Amino acid sequence: MAHSTLSRRERQIMDVVYRLGEATAADILAEIPEPPSYSAIRALLRILVDKGHLQHREDGPRYIYGPTVSRQKARAGALAQLVNTFFDGSATQVVSALLDASQGKLSKAELDELNALIAAARKKGR
Repeated sequence: MAHSTLSRRERQIMDVVYRLGEATAADILAEIPEPPSYSAIRALLRILVDKGHLQHREDGPRYIYGPTVSRQKARAGALAQLVNTFFDGSATQVVSALLDASQGKLSKAELDELNALIAAARKKGR
């Protein structure tokens, strides 16, 4: 997948495509808040295809767009880029920043889940 940054509109379009699985320009137009014109959506879809984020197939006179990689894979790539760019590749710095940002907002269940994930990572690392 291309490692290019997405504009706000491009992210909105990708969110719709991931949520729906695949979508036409009209589907996207109906789903995003305060949408631009239909022709602007079509232009953005062409850009997302050129960037390697979307692929399309023809269905009669319309194109149906789908992601080139799963949301999970895209998420993992974006997270890796974020960690490397802003946290020097350190998972510890990321988790510390997340915990600082959510001071007092994590429930006991969420903290227990984080503990379980850490325990599983320890076990896996042995």
